[in-house]
Parts: sequence; structure tokens; C-alpha cells
Amino acid sequence: MPSALFVVSEEGYWGEECVEPLTTLDEAGFDITVATPSGSPPVVDERSIDPDTVGEETAERVREVHENDERLNDPVPIATVDAADYDAVVLPGGHGTEWDVNQDRHARKLVADAVSGDEGKALILCHAVGILGFTHTEEGKYVVSERDVTGFPNEWEEEIVDENDRMPDGRKLPYWVEDEVKAAGGNWDAELDSDTSVTVDGDLITGRGPESSRAAAETLLEELGIEAPAK
Repeated sequence: MPSALFVVSEEGYWGEECVEPLTTLDEAGFDITVATPSGSPPVVDERSIDPDTVGEETAERVREVHENDERLNDPVPIATVDAADYDAVVLPGGHGTEWDVNQDRHARKLVADAVSGDEGKALILCHAVGILGFTHTEEGKYVVSERDVTGFPNEWEEEIVDENDRMPDGRKLPYWVEDEVKAAGGNWDAELDSDTSVTVDGDLITGRGPESSRAAAETLLEELGIEAPAK
């Protein structure tokens, strides 16, 4: 049975970016483990379960999984897991990742280990792609250096934060994903003219945002040689 480790934010994950890959991999027969920085249950970004923001159907689906999935309700601490034990490491996005997952040394090691060997893949979505701006190989090189990558673009961030980089809830955004990934040597292209954006470079798969979540999960299955479940 294939296995996947989901690394989910306690500061606010974007619902669809977790639920779409989670259910897609579930339907494909994966054994799934959920981890958070401290081992406490992840927190969903309220905007991602707001019907006025994401629509009634998505809001209801995300809320149902968030509240009732046993793995999300009883995660393990990131420090206790090893990427080598899983076929894939999945990092859903959401602004909250900037305050915990992306800054967590154990999460960074999971990503570095997942993309460094001959086995295993890393799927990283949206704001979680920012972790690549802080993750190094054992040789000290940025993992994302010279890799093709997509993620949450500056153009979209400009529509969310104010002139002082404050979020609608008042928190100050510590960095912008696109800027950090570019500074780390990544070849950035968020494909803003496309409805979805998923990029594969070796064992690293990145997705731009919520609308790319399903496509990103299916791409992960394809890269692992596993047939995607019927829609």
C-alpha cells in the first residue's frame, strides 16, 4: 500500500489544498499520516470554509473533512516522522504555513529528504511553497536552486495584504512566497494565464493554489505510477 505524509499548519491551512489531495490519495488507496509542528490538530483558515469566498459546496466539503477526519484530529508531531517512511510528503498551503510549517526545521528536513533520493516525492502547494526559500541540501545548497517551480504569486498577494503587509486579520505577513523562492534560485513561473498551474521538476511537484489542488494530487499519482481515481 502506498503511503503519504501530510504536513499541515496549526496557524491556518487552506481547506481545499488539504482536502483535495487527502481525498484523492485516499481514493487511490494510500495509507495517510497527518503531522503538525507541535502535534496539535491543524487549524483551518476560516476564509477557506466561508461560502461567500469558496462557494457552498467547497465550504461544506472542507468543513466535513476538517471536523471528522480522524487523522486531522489526531496528528503526530513533525519531529517524530521520517520522509523515508513514505512514498510522498504533501504540504498543503494557506497563509498560516508562513508562521509555522515553513519555519520549522523538521518540516524543512522532510522536504529536503523527500526530494534528495531516488525514491519519494514532495508535493507542495500555494504558500507552503515558501518553505523552499529556506530549505537546503546536506551540501548547503538551496533545494529549489535551478528547479522549475510554481506557487502563490506576488500579483495575488498584492490583492490580500495592505501597504504594510498586514493580512485582513491584522497579522503581518513575514515574507512573500514568490520573492523567497526566486531569491533561493528557483525558476519561478506561476502561469497566471492558466486556470491551473502544476510544475514537476524531478521529485519536486508544486501547485499554485486552491484551483490546482486536484490536478496537483493527480500529478503526484502519475509521478508515482499510480492510477488516479475516477472523478
